Amino acid sequence: MTIATLQRPNGKRTIDLSDKDWWRGAVIYQIYPRSFMDLSGDGVGDLAGIAARMNYIASLGVDAIWISPFFPSPMKDFGYDVSDYTNVDPMFGTLHDFDQVIQEAHANGVRVMIDQVISHTSDQHAWFGESASSRDNDKADWYVWADAKPDGSPPNNWLSIFGGSAWQWHSGRCQYYLHNFLTSQPDLNFHNRDVQDALLDTVRFWLERGVDGFRLDTINFYFHDKQLRDNPALSEADRNDSIAPKVNPYNYQNHIHDKNQPENLKFLERLRTVMDEYPAIAAVGEVGDAQYGLKLISDYTSGDERMQMCYSFDFLSPELPTVERIANVLTKMQEAAPDGWLCWAFSNHDVMRHASRWGASVADQTNYLKLLSALLFSLRGSVCIYQGEELGLTEADIAFEDLQDPYGKQFWPEFKGRDGCRTPMVWDEREQNCGFSNAETWLPIPPEHRALAVSEQDHLPASLLNHYRQMLTFRAENLPLSKGDLEIVIATGPVLAFTRRHENQRIFCAFNMSEDEQTIDAPERLGEVLEGHGFACRMDEETITLEAWNAFYART
Repeated sequence: MTIATLQRPNGKRTIDLSDKDWWRGAVIYQIYPRSFMDLSGDGVGDLAGIAARMNYIASLGVDAIWISPFFPSPMKDFGYDVSDYTNVDPMFGTLHDFDQVIQEAHANGVRVMIDQVISHTSDQHAWFGESASSRDNDKADWYVWADAKPDGSPPNNWLSIFGGSAWQWHSGRCQYYLHNFLTSQPDLNFHNRDVQDALLDTVRFWLERGVDGFRLDTINFYFHDKQLRDNPALSEADRNDSIAPKVNPYNYQNHIHDKNQPENLKFLERLRTVMDEYPAIAAVGEVGDAQYGLKLISDYTSGDERMQMCYSFDFLSPELPTVERIANVLTKMQEAAPDGWLCWAFSNHDVMRHASRWGASVADQTNYLKLLSALLFSLRGSVCIYQGEELGLTEADIAFEDLQDPYGKQFWPEFKGRDGCRTPMVWDEREQNCGFSNAETWLPIPPEHRALAVSEQDHLPASLLNHYRQMLTFRAENLPLSKGDLEIVIATGPVLAFTRRHENQRIFCAFNMSEDEQTIDAPERLGEVLEGHGFACRMDEETITLEAWNAFYART
């Protein structure tokens, strides 16, 4: 198998360990390790594969990578059910392989962030085995246990994101245990200080190995209401499917007791204290909440004692990113959390790829995706891009017999699960399995992805891949785009325009979110028209003409 070695356009950067604010405006490349690159020959991606492709990652111009879970796990939720927090699952390699990832990344000027899944474990974790063995052992209270109601039913009405009750009966203890996700993912009891201490020790383990930060899975699920009060119902008008699919009754409740508890703030402060023992460490917390997300983002990122960033779900929903929608999200964010810092994303390992979610009906899909990336890289905040989105990978249609995701199997066919966005990366159209693996792949590679492979785009200046590289270079060279404040100027019709300001620099950004040419009035005191982003617009003394799916940048 040939491994392409692509060089970073502007040479290799070095990591400045004194820059504690590196995360502010950073672009983070999410790697789903099962599907990135397989060097072991078993059809599943591994850590050695990530290290081997580090030159490609660096060539994009990203600041960091986020690696989804690679810890030992029975893989019932593909690594998000951890059975050992301080090791590597043999499927992905060894601790030495992880050290090689760190070494290769840092040599290429790329920081490494890893997923920390600490709200719950696998039921195969030794902690759960001990906790479940009796009601009076040392870890008896490490998980959320509760007696049945007198009629034998669960303690309350809490629901699981994966469907059904959030409570599972355990015949050994004759009690129910809480699981916000699969029944095989019991929730840890964060009200127990010993649990917190043990988890913080696992965080230190990875910091000692050289990681630069964490993506904190389901950060708002850590604590539960100690009184186990029922959640109230939500009206149909207030239901939102950005967290769970419409077919899931999870959306029918107002989740005020099973997550989002005030005790969470103190734990986040403890976590931040551990992180601050090491140089330039940052964390982005995944806030999974449709009703209270903005408030939580404000609470979790306020000041310097909690998390640096929160991961936004606003643009991961099916709702189209119209000018009105984008402006509404930005305005609400600014009002609710003016000092908060978001990490934006259009795609990830849990949602339909945005090339299909939003672009399926767009005739000129390539230019549409170029415009969306320009918008993403121009928002106030940091950015996560998901492996393959720089190639324009579409959602794969996975047949039921090939389905791996338990979520999809539960709600098939109305919801087909998350496998469609998790298919292997396509590296070389000419090679077996597009260069991902020499063996049969764990998920099939869609035939339509072959033409989008790195080998087919790398040499084409106008490809989507090279547009991503160009936009990331442009963003890095213009600090207002990564560090600055944002003020909306135009949000009517198909044109969105705003200014980004950092210190004494201001950049005017305009986006034509339509397939028709648009003309807008040029702002007063418009200065140098910026180039280097790949878009071409016409401007005279009074107007700016934006072609279909086009962007414009100028100093002001």
